[in-house]
Amino acid sequence: MFNVQRNLTTIMDFYELTMSAGYLEEGYEDKISVFDMFFRRIPDGGGFAIMAGLAQFIESIDSLHFTPEDIRFLRGTGVFNERFLTYLENFQFHCNVWAIEEGMPIFPKEPIVTVEGPAIECQLIETLLLVTFNHQCLIATKANRIVRSAQGRPVMEFGARRAQGYDGAVYGARAAYIGGCGSTSCVMASRDFGIPASGTMAHSWVQMFPSEYEAFKKYAELYPDACVLLVDTYSVTKSGVPNAIKVFDEVLKPMGKRPKGIRIDSGDIAYLSKKARRMLDAAGYPDCTICASNSLDEYIVRDLILQGAKVDSFGIGENMITAKSDPVFGGVYKLAAVGDDKGGYIPKIKVSESIEKMTIPHLKKVWRIYDNETGKAMADLVTVYDEEVETENGITLFDPVETWKQRTFTGCSARCITTPIYQGGKRVYESPSLPRIQEYCAAQVATLWDEVTRFENPHRYYVDLSQKLWDCQQALLRGLNR
Repeated sequence: MFNVQRNLTTIMDFYELTMSAGYLEEGYEDKISVFDMFFRRIPDGGGFAIMAGLAQFIESIDSLHFTPEDIRFLRGTGVFNERFLTYLENFQFHCNVWAIEEGMPIFPKEPIVTVEGPAIECQLIETLLLVTFNHQCLIATKANRIVRSAQGRPVMEFGARRAQGYDGAVYGARAAYIGGCGSTSCVMASRDFGIPASGTMAHSWVQMFPSEYEAFKKYAELYPDACVLLVDTYSVTKSGVPNAIKVFDEVLKPMGKRPKGIRIDSGDIAYLSKKARRMLDAAGYPDCTICASNSLDEYIVRDLILQGAKVDSFGIGENMITAKSDPVFGGVYKLAAVGDDKGGYIPKIKVSESIEKMTIPHLKKVWRIYDNETGKAMADLVTVYDEEVETENGITLFDPVETWKQRTFTGCSARCITTPIYQGGKRVYESPSLPRIQEYCAAQVATLWDEVTRFENPHRYYVDLSQKLWDCQQALLRGLNR
């Protein structure tokens, strides 16, 4: 895996250290705390997001330790006393961690990662946790939108050169694969994650030769079994496709080989692809595919298909690898409870003038309600950790804000999607292979109704609270208003 040995312990905001040093001084180092990661808004106004990044978070936690170099640096800031630095030197992870598995559709307000353990340990991993999941959830969500817009046509991730740095390229390719992309142009991502590599030539290859024909001819001679030619360096219809056909006839056909395809990277792709298709068919190459690239996104891909473009696959770069249209996932990490003297929990809540920023207190679990007949996901129910959800006689859910809105589901089943990852600091979860995660993602997205998956004005998927959890939240709110 990519950079497995890299120690990311100091990927943290400085205030995590100053607060942790304060906890130690106050005697809170062993105070049990519960933190949730959740997000408030789905990127691009979509109906759902995709969970991704858990495997990298696990790798980081497994390698968590402060090196002598880290301690020397922190000592040099002059901020921390030797007692705290000694604590960091001997740092070990003892927390319980639960998460929703990679590939699962996720929704606002529900906890997608929960960390329970000593206050300092929970606090120190905040930024590491957030940067991991915020990035990969964002890219997986964007990729899934684009893949769905392609309606079964292969989508290739072409974004490494436009990514936000090296990690953005590599982990972005991984997240895009989870979202449904079939391959990546990034060699490191292909090597480290086993994602199929794709890519043939750039315009510079064509320009390097005395003529376009000679560039195509040499490429076909070098790669007769994977010959895809870029036909828009000069003119798609006047030279690109005619030269490609000539090379197919003169180089590949005598070898008994068939061309794999052509790629169009500029111009009116709907028009050019239709004309190129007619030219290729007339020349006897109906099996030669056409790939489109050039700053595509889900809306352009959808429009090209609606316009009847003769495109068989899509190469997507910057708009996917940077989630350019909505580049911040916005996940947050908030305190939900602290331990009491009896081994229980004291729920904690954060309130705000904005209701969307109010948190859900307590240690919680998330349950997904499925219709038994269709297999479709109907709603998510967030409960207190010690609750079980019974659906044999139906289950009535209510909106946690507009409580008069209620719905009773019958003929359904409930599945807890909050999965144990660490118990007492020991890993109890093994990440599936990346192809398995991609398959799981496709299967779980298929459980959503079309109304939830549409791009414009999607139906809001229900995320409701159990009566016990809602009562807990309301009691805390009443206490604040006294």
